[in-house]
Amino acid sequence: MTPPADTSFGIMTAPSQVDYADLLRVWREADTVPEIEHAWLFDHLLPIFGDPKGVTYEGWTLLAALAAQTRRLRLGVLVTSNRLRPPAVLAKIAATVDVVSGGRLDFGIGAGSRPDVPMARREYDAHGLPYHDGGHAVRALGEACTVIRRLWTEPEPFDFDGEHVRLTGAYGNPKPVRRPHPPVLIGGRASATLRVAAEHADIWNYPGDDVEDAVARGALLDRHCADLGRDPATITRSLVLPVSYDDPAPTRKAIGRATGAGFRHLVLMLPAPYPEGVARWLADEIIGARVG
Repeated sequence: MTPPADTSFGIMTAPSQVDYADLLRVWREADTVPEIEHAWLFDHLLPIFGDPKGVTYEGWTLLAALAAQTRRLRLGVLVTSNRLRPPAVLAKIAATVDVVSGGRLDFGIGAGSRPDVPMARREYDAHGLPYHDGGHAVRALGEACTVIRRLWTEPEPFDFDGEHVRLTGAYGNPKPVRRPHPPVLIGGRASATLRVAAEHADIWNYPGDDVEDAVARGALLDRHCADLGRDPATITRSLVLPVSYDDPAPTRKAIGRATGAGFRHLVLMLPAPYPEGVARWLADEIIGARVG
């Protein structure tokens, strides 16, 4: 079988333990391969795998550089940690990247790293950033989504007095190229995060490749949508699938399971080092290959 026609495929290249030149090579190549529609980075300030002292690039800075070096790909951070930047500052950064890219930004955001990932947890202390509990993080995410959307769309300055975000005379200029604003992708699987997604997301990303659990989490998202009076079909379902260069068959089978379960936005995780011609290989051997 082949994936449904409305399925979009993207790539994820972790901006860690890899040279910038290699990332640039892969994104430039992917930009020429029509089967690959979007490309993503992650958002960490220190490595979360491999050498703990290895290189890790700041995601949004790198995204701006790659936006300037590509012409077609939609692009984003999967997902931005709302813990790392004040939301009004993040809105400005994202609008700038959207302008640089000519309106190709897909805005990914989530509550931030889980405390059960020690290598992710350490980056907060290392950069002098506060680390609050999960409830605090999710409530702050909801306020951030509200503020960011307003900064992108409102024509006049405004004040905002929330529990976690307080702004006086807030105003966003430039506005994003995409109107009314870039698509908002919210990543996460916790019920409270799914509630935020039901309110704010155009795309929901399940953080992993467990299709059965993703389906169960998607059903919970549907219930949150029902509570809010929103049609759950207006939220595109997204999943990240790992790729093996030695054996692409498991990824092809996973695509079949994911699309059969209603996931139409698939992100293929590319491990480094990246082979020469990896984007074309991906299109031929995984995206375009028939399964079963």
